[in-house]
Amino acid sequence: MADADNPTARRRRLGVELRRLRENAGLTGEEAAERMSWSGSKLSRIERGQVATNSDDVRDLLELYEVSDTRLRQTLITLARESRRRGWWHVYGDVMPERFDVYLGLEPEAATLRFFQAEIVPGLLQTPDYARALMRAHPSPVSEEEIERRTELRIRRQEVVFNESPPQIWALLDESVLYRTIGGRTVMADQMRRLLDMHEESQATLQILPFKAGAHSGLNGSFDILEFPESDIHTPRLVHVENLTSSLYIEKTGEVAFYTAAFEHLRSAALHPEQTREVIREAERRLRSEEEGETDGT
Repeated sequence: MADADNPTARRRRLGVELRRLRENAGLTGEEAAERMSWSGSKLSRIERGQVATNSDDVRDLLELYEVSDTRLRQTLITLARESRRRGWWHVYGDVMPERFDVYLGLEPEAATLRFFQAEIVPGLLQTPDYARALMRAHPSPVSEEEIERRTELRIRRQEVVFNESPPQIWALLDESVLYRTIGGRTVMADQMRRLLDMHEESQATLQILPFKAGAHSGLNGSFDILEFPESDIHTPRLVHVENLTSSLYIEKTGEVAFYTAAFEHLRSAALHPEQTREVIREAERRLRSEEEGETDGT
């Protein structure tokens, strides 16, 4: 997605540059924050691209870091101004989970997206009816109008990511995903067909982690790994972990390496993509057959 359309990407690039300049100036984050009379968390959020900052704050940081390059100064000040613009998702702010705007901005900027899902199909690969069924199962009451708005957001998110140059997508799904009936057999069968179509069109590489794999490194829960072009980002990978009430972004090198190793262990234990295709195809056949049996009253 073009950077001009993505304020999250601009915030992130600005943060990368500001962190590089701070390190070149020989200052720790705590030292720089103290000199600015800021909290350490404020500077950290700016450097991570988690919040927008204004041009005056950027000027003050550049003075602190003794940056004299006029062109670089103007570029970063302009980035600060543009990073405060709203992204395409702002119209869904009334139904969007807290902090998910960060993820929506980062996702299309990634070169590679890796998903491990232990219970459900990843949101990027869901059909609208499958997504609606999940939303209706949310523990807090959700109106049908809100469900439709959230479904629109999910469809728009898919359109943004699957543009003319989408990231490489690798999804590992626990075998239970094929058997957990979300929304009924018709919805599940259509979801299986969607996965097959995406696999066959090379929009995503899919692998099923079979029950027979036994104990594995994903038993503690689902996670996503976003990998960015080395030239564009200071931290080339980050991990996203989501729960019912919040999202966690992990960037520390050691922790990201741990999740990356876990993903590789899961990938090695999972079925080959071609075997996965047959397993998903069989799941669709089973669901269609059961659907017909229900229609016939048998």
